[in-house]
Amino acid sequence: MSMEAARAADVLAQLSDKTRLLAFAELVRRGAEGVTLAELTYALDVPLPKTGDALARLVALGLATGTGNGVYRVRPEGLREAAAAVDRLQPIAALLAEYPQLRANFSHGRLATMPPTLSERTPLLGELLARFLALDGLYGEDEINRRLAEVTDDVAGVRRMMVDTGWLERDRAGTTYGPGRPLPVG
Repeated sequence: MSMEAARAADVLAQLSDKTRLLAFAELVRRGAEGVTLAELTYALDVPLPKTGDALARLVALGLATGTGNGVYRVRPEGLREAAAAVDRLQPIAALLAEYPQLRANFSHGRLATMPPTLSERTPLLGELLARFLALDGLYGEDEINRRLAEVTDDVAGVRRMMVDTGWLERDRAGTTYGPGRPLPVG
């Protein structure tokens, strides 16, 4: 795991603590105005040491800033940076960079929406997924499903779309799959 990924995992793990998550949410709610330790303790209705610990951890994670006058403010870009690091770890992320017109169909490295059936983006999505699958021979349906499950929840629908657009070929029995048309040299 890269340092960037480890940091993102730490941010998310730290926010799994209820007090830290509530403190972060309160900082977001207060916005640029910020909040003092005493105000946050009152708002969260938790003991002062627990609030202080939560704030110290949020500051250490880069999710909040503290000033010399005792006011803490949210730093939401810290959470965005962690989410972006997780997104970059998704197996299709590098390929998706070459298909900017399909980015809207993906969310955090997962296919969230299919393009409309008659859209010019449907064959393009098939091409992207064919590159992702990188098939070099024949594979059983279970293996195709396993690979597609890394990027989509609708494995059967995506597999069918790839067959319909010619990027994936299936035998008559529908149990063995192989590469369809050749990928463009890019």
